[in-house]
Amino acid sequence: MTFAGAVLVTFSFTACAEKQQEASGTAQDQHEEMDHSGMNHSEMAAKVVVETPDYTSVAEPVKAQVAALVDSYLRLKDALVASSAKTAKAEAEAVLAAAEKIDLAALEGDQKEFAQEKLGEVKQSASRIAAANDIGAQREGLELLSEATFSLTKAFGATDQKLYYQHCPMANNNQGAYWLSSNQEIRNPYFGEQMLKCGSTEESIN
Repeated sequence: MTFAGAVLVTFSFTACAEKQQEASGTAQDQHEEMDHSGMNHSEMAAKVVVETPDYTSVAEPVKAQVAALVDSYLRLKDALVASSAKTAKAEAEAVLAAAEKIDLAALEGDQKEFAQEKLGEVKQSASRIAAANDIGAQREGLELLSEATFSLTKAFGATDQKLYYQHCPMANNNQGAYWLSSNQEIRNPYFGEQMLKCGSTEESIN
């Protein structure tokens, strides 16, 4: 991989140490750059956050069905970035519909067990988001949905589009949480405009 290719694979190591400070009765966010000086481009490009089995030999119709799930997920994620609870609810229902269309009968053995487990997590988290009316409650369901969707996509080689697995250390009560994006530029779905650029790209596929 060329240096330019490595640069393209990773990045948006954007400011994330956002601290609430009281000044004249108002809160102010301070952005500080995350320190990645000890990691070179090759190391960042090779980083693996989610380990998955290799089921890329599955039938093309199954890959297409998982790709449709990813598209629905990305629209849901964008709705959370925009802090639109109404749109997020509708897109979560679309995620559920896409998950239901994945043909498990076309899978067998370990492939089927893996898909059943991850689709169970997709349905659980998407149902939670669809049932919530509050944007904060909806965001609480995103982490499990993101991990399950990324795992399915990576294991089955389900899409040719570039995808980025991104992380905000301040989400989930400062425990950190991930999301999946088709854009390397950070747009944080856990905080929206409050901390829009808080996060970093931790892994990418394709």
